[in-house]
Amino acid sequence: MKTPELLRIRLHNQLLAGNNFATPREIVSWMGAMQSQNYEMAKWGVGVRLPGNTNEMVEAAINRGEIIRTHILRPTWHFVDANDIHWMLELTSPRIKQAFHGYARTLNYDIKEILQGCERLPKILEKHGHLTRQEIGEHLIAEGIPINDPHKVAYIASLAELDGIICSGEVRGNKQTYALLHHRADKNVQFSTEEALAELAKRFFKSHGPATLADYAWWSGLSMTEAKKGLEAVKHLFISEEMNGNIYWMRSDLQSPPSEERSALLLPAFDEYVVSYKERAEIISEKYYRKVLTINGIFSPTIHLNGEIIGSWKRAKQKKTITAELSFFETTPKKVQPWFKQAIKEYEKFYSTQYKH
Repeated sequence: MKTPELLRIRLHNQLLAGNNFATPREIVSWMGAMQSQNYEMAKWGVGVRLPGNTNEMVEAAINRGEIIRTHILRPTWHFVDANDIHWMLELTSPRIKQAFHGYARTLNYDIKEILQGCERLPKILEKHGHLTRQEIGEHLIAEGIPINDPHKVAYIASLAELDGIICSGEVRGNKQTYALLHHRADKNVQFSTEEALAELAKRFFKSHGPATLADYAWWSGLSMTEAKKGLEAVKHLFISEEMNGNIYWMRSDLQSPPSEERSALLLPAFDEYVVSYKERAEIISEKYYRKVLTINGIFSPTIHLNGEIIGSWKRAKQKKTITAELSFFETTPKKVQPWFKQAIKEYEKFYSTQYKH
């Protein structure tokens, strides 16, 4: 396997080269979890995988509680299918909480005060329903907990997410809310630790492969021992190939390698195609890496040609249209330019209903 073939298979498995799914929920479920700390960009991450889908359709799935946005896998937000949230939290939250507690210690937070805030949240949300973070802070103060620092409120909310108390609620205007998890997602899927390790590994390698064990450990937030155990349980479902000294695992049920069709994509910041892999040498030349890299990792929305990053783009507003402004690392061939005009049109269509009210 050479790099072009690896990228074609990844594009196929990551649903970026066409698929048979019909709903945003199906996209998120297939992917396992989709990084979503940039909310607007994360919605496009679903939309780019489901042509004809709109921003309103993705948000409606979130408002219905089919897709949950919460802290899971790593210490950041992800989209996850409501059917998966409980077992994924049970598997991955202990390690994330360790990271959050370390963060709290560096800021000298009063842990007793933080825990009191978490304890009061169920009563507050049971009474008042879906609340913004600011509203939660106001109710905590009314309950006698003097949380005047919005960063403390954010920390309380994050810890409550990891404890399975709260999760994302309905979007109100342009503000996101929190709601009680048991109101949004039934605990209808239960796994033992071993079963959960196997299921998460299966979900990752079928949707993100070809990928290495190191990629999986990075994506999942699990220890290398846990990651190995999960892969060992399901590796009979996959095939492996060596490339550049690394072992890549991928689906064994592909009838044939994806064809060499052109692929021009505008992917959001923190898209799964970019951030899911510990090493990214296959998708971007080292000389351009710093053009899209921040101290937090790949941040900029990226332009892709046949799976390789060739530039970055930014969201822009023109009259009554949301559009994309592209910046290529090098001059693109004339034959390629129409492909990206079409990619821009698809992005504009995603937001096309936003100004029709």
